[in-house]
Amino acid sequence: MQEKVIEEIKQGTSLVQEQKEGNQKKLFIESYGCQMNFSDSEIVASILSEQGYNTTQNLEEADLVLVNTCSIRDKAEQTVRKRLQEYNAIKKINPTMKVGVLGCMAERLKEKFLDEEKIVDMVVGPDAYKDIPNLLKEVEEGRDAINVILSKEETYGDIQPVRLSSNGVSAFVSITRGCDNMCTFCVVPFTRGRERSREPESILQEIQDLWDKGFKEVTLLGQNVDSYLWYGGGLKKDFDKASEIQKATAVDFAQLLDRCATQFPKMRFRFSTSNPQDMHIEVIEVMAKHHNICKYIHLPVQSGSTRILKEMNRQHTREEYLTLVDKIYEIIPEISLSQDMIAGFPTETEEDHQDTLSLMAHCKYDFGFMFAYSERPGTLAARKMDDDVPEEVKKRRLNEIIDLQQKMALERTKRFVGQVVEVLIEKDSKRSNLHWSGRNSQNTVVVFPKEDYKPGDFVNVKITDCTTATLIGEAVGYSEIMQ
Repeated sequence: MQEKVIEEIKQGTSLVQEQKEGNQKKLFIESYGCQMNFSDSEIVASILSEQGYNTTQNLEEADLVLVNTCSIRDKAEQTVRKRLQEYNAIKKINPTMKVGVLGCMAERLKEKFLDEEKIVDMVVGPDAYKDIPNLLKEVEEGRDAINVILSKEETYGDIQPVRLSSNGVSAFVSITRGCDNMCTFCVVPFTRGRERSREPESILQEIQDLWDKGFKEVTLLGQNVDSYLWYGGGLKKDFDKASEIQKATAVDFAQLLDRCATQFPKMRFRFSTSNPQDMHIEVIEVMAKHHNICKYIHLPVQSGSTRILKEMNRQHTREEYLTLVDKIYEIIPEISLSQDMIAGFPTETEEDHQDTLSLMAHCKYDFGFMFAYSERPGTLAARKMDDDVPEEVKKRRLNEIIDLQQKMALERTKRFVGQVVEVLIEKDSKRSNLHWSGRNSQNTVVVFPKEDYKPGDFVNVKITDCTTATLIGEAVGYSEIMQ
């Protein structure tokens, strides 16, 4: 039983850092969900590294097991529950091992993990990671340990994250935390708190540290990066009360992105996630200005129907979204776009669904993240709306959305055949250790024979073939622009 459980867990997303000399305790940490969770796990590992913990992939030797959780859909929570049961099966054999749950699911369920389910020793919300050393002392003294207090200030800008399971080429840098957009289907504002931005100099310093260590690509992260606004402290909503000096020296996302690309001209930059209502043309113009800002935007829309968008409390209409997309293509014709889409939101009609399909056809997305609506406890939709679209209808509409996206993805990928694209080599190809795998500026995976190149090289690749999601080609030399 023990060997079976360990083998199953090893197939998950366990994360490992470089070992710090002198640390004696072992931490097994696993992350689920969005890129922000993986970034947060690096912060947690950094905090615990100073407490004597090195990470491990061997569950059986762990003194502390942490799972960083996602609450965006019920399936994600059920996966975490299964994991916790597996951890506890090992804990019966190794009773000194402690188990903790972090992140959004910890914030949503709070004391229930300790009082009702009794499957963890420690519950830590996304803004309380600095309190983990104190919580571990509570656990050692036999008391339940919980901190799920949301903060209006915490950005972890003063912590240098360790890089877990890193390829040494690409890394995440968080620039905002929380979200002020109260979409009726979403738990994020309740699990991650109000939106606040990180001081720009700390962001640039973290990027400098990554550059000094040889990293070549950074993804700037936030629940909503386009609303980044630093004016010397406080929440975004308080900006109107700021002094004239603070307003005059404020840094918005377009300015931050421009500073990153200018200060590190040989490093490539991406960002995620954007919100249509907050994306300004200045950001697109900065992207067009700099070669080292990737020509890819993840631009969630959720529905193509203005009526459903209003029910979702999305602060844009179908028409406004399409106008933004048209402007993006006008300024950056070679751009790639991706979407988030929900099928079967409450009250969605067949006409609403057709609006979604027609919007997708207009936008010509390269990638998509598509789901059937899942009612999330605590959201306005769960409290006020009946989940009235039958499951079989949700599944049929979702399949139609996926089918359309697959067709568009193939057409969008085909546009690169015959072209030379710039690729940052990241790792071995999944299918062959004789081929490299990397991504072009538009975020499409490219594979090609290794020859004498290495991870971290920017290489020009002539594309000869493609699948729906992958470009296939041959290297024709180093990228002179990024050398």
